[in-house]
Amino acid sequence: MGTQATGPLVVGVDSSTQSTKALVVDAATGEVVARGQAPHVVTGGTAFSSTASGGTASGGAASGGTASGGAASGSAGKESDPEQWWRALGEALDRCGDAVRQAAAVSVAGQQHGLVSLDASGRPVRPALLWNDVRSAPQHRRLLDEFGGPQEWARRVGSVPLPAFTVTKWAWLRENEPAAADATAAVRLPHDYLTERLSGEAVTDRGDASGTGWWSPAGESYDEEILGHIGLDPKALPRVALPGEAAGTVRTGDLPLPHGALVAAGTGDNMAAALGLGLRPGQPVLSLGTSGTVYVVSTRRPPGDPSGTVAGFADARGDWLPLACTLNCTLAVDRIAALLGLEREDVEPGGTAVVLPFLDGERTPDLPHASGLLHGLRHDTTRGQLLQAAYDGAAFALLQALDRIVDEDVPANAPLFLIGGGARGRAWRDTVRRLSGRPVVVPEAGELVALGAAAQAAGLLLGEDPAAVARRWGTARGAEYEAVPCDTTARERLARTLAEGGPLLGA
Repeated sequence: MGTQATGPLVVGVDSSTQSTKALVVDAATGEVVARGQAPHVVTGGTAFSSTASGGTASGGAASGGTASGGAASGSAGKESDPEQWWRALGEALDRCGDAVRQAAAVSVAGQQHGLVSLDASGRPVRPALLWNDVRSAPQHRRLLDEFGGPQEWARRVGSVPLPAFTVTKWAWLRENEPAAADATAAVRLPHDYLTERLSGEAVTDRGDASGTGWWSPAGESYDEEILGHIGLDPKALPRVALPGEAAGTVRTGDLPLPHGALVAAGTGDNMAAALGLGLRPGQPVLSLGTSGTVYVVSTRRPPGDPSGTVAGFADARGDWLPLACTLNCTLAVDRIAALLGLEREDVEPGGTAVVLPFLDGERTPDLPHASGLLHGLRHDTTRGQLLQAAYDGAAFALLQALDRIVDEDVPANAPLFLIGGGARGRAWRDTVRRLSGRPVVVPEAGELVALGAAAQAAGLLLGEDPAAVARRWGTARGAEYEAVPCDTTARERLARTLAEGGPLLGA
């Protein structure tokens, strides 16, 4: 294990879109004494054609085609076999060595929104539909129309259920694969699936449940009227544990975890990252990964944003986590750098070009059929300026959403915690500082989702607030970058292009 642990050991797991990471952590000090990782495979899903909701194809424009009819290519599909998540969990834990066999508690954080459909024996009926699978765009529109419009959805479930949300994916499954829907006896989120296999208990938490589109923040319970409308029996869903409540204990012998170790309820990946930072209310976070997110912990329940930009999520502790998410972030900008034949840091200032890098459709703004847009090209535009414009376009979508999230609890000069892989890149940091006008803090701690899960496990074991545990561990310490004047000219140019480019973007 390297150094001698001073406290009990806990395990935090991050089951993300691309891989599973496991950390064995000293609950007293936060020291990571062992780590392991194993990859996942994401497939494109099967081709799909017209649906029962009107015969319009549900994809196509995300890959550069049109959004108006015709057969879609299926490129909007993103699927994974849940069984491979379980195998990857075992491999990641194995790579932690002997330390994992001494763990007293474990928690699993997972990618939000994914639809895991299980048969009566608990086996997957089909591959899970992942959060970035946008095939359910027609069902999203139909559900809004059938159930009172965006305002009513925002009031009932705290969010407008975009194609990322589980409720729209279930509607897609019922319309496009009715046999699979009929064979489904249980519906789980990705972290629920792993928690249940660990503990034998069907348990979720309020944070991840708040991203389904069928959980009510007002009553902190499932909305049975919505479930009835979409044909989903409440008995098919897991129990929602209270904050700090255990899901159970380790009952499986398939993994190198001690039998009887505590299993926390787990949570969604964004909620776990907030725990991993030990966030206090009013501290904004911008996460730069394959997708981008921006959020802040709030003690007040969000009123619900009928535009769909801000999701009114719950956090894993008992507070709230208003959040906005973009599909296109570091991966999209890296793709544009590759097309230009540049390295990711080869940016140049200046120029008038605008790039909206919506290469896989977009969630914020709600443009599931969008493709990338280049505007304002001049004879003297350089490749480096085009790459900088791609950074600007990706960062602007998040910062524009941040403007809708912040309130009087978030001072204008409050530093942004910048996390995720992009936070390590100079071009990303400089772009966020220039377009936000805020100081930036880049925490030294990596793997914040797994650390947050570990903090939840430690809090359960020690009877403490998991965010306070993370603060004791010092996970938010890092490099600080002072504020620079906000580039209002660039922001106005981006806002104008986004407003005028609706038809080209598939709006």
